[in-house]
Amino acid sequence: MSAFRDDDDPRIHAIQSKIRVVPDFPKPGIMFQDITTLLLDPKAFKDTIDLFVDRYKGKNISVVAGIEARGFIFGPPIALAIGAKFVPLRKPKKLPGKVYRQEYDLEYGSDCIEMHVGAVEPGERALVVDDLIATGGTLCAAMNLLERAGAEVVECACVIEIPDLKGWERLNGKPLYVLVESH
Repeated sequence: MSAFRDDDDPRIHAIQSKIRVVPDFPKPGIMFQDITTLLLDPKAFKDTIDLFVDRYKGKNISVVAGIEARGFIFGPPIALAIGAKFVPLRKPKKLPGKVYRQEYDLEYGSDCIEMHVGAVEPGERALVVDDLIATGGTLCAAMNLLERAGAEVVECACVIEIPDLKGWERLNGKPLYVLVESH
């Protein structure tokens, strides 16, 4: 089950109010959660990062792994603030050299992510960051990549969760921290 930030925190309401919902994108029936409108508000964007940093500072996390593409927006500032390295988890054929590869199913199709071999050392403590969890397939694939490299995945962190899709059920008991829900 997901862990949520205190709903009484006024930053949570402000963050949620900045996320635009776009019906029928990219396919009919999908309610796309558009975080670009959140990024246009510097205070809401900073509050989003600050809430994650508050949670993870002092937890001995040495790797923040961000999922392409929106995990690349939230992951690096979190990594810098907590003193961790940032590891990009990329779409296929975007990384030179040897990679770990993981295929997975999406809410509306399938995809694959890759990570450089050697980006993560055995025993490192990792946080997986993305903008949203829907069915959990992408986060599960990210955890599999990190664990194959010997990392310990401490938690997954997302700005948004669509709880009706029960994506947390695919995380094999790993904790999930989200700031806002979308129904």
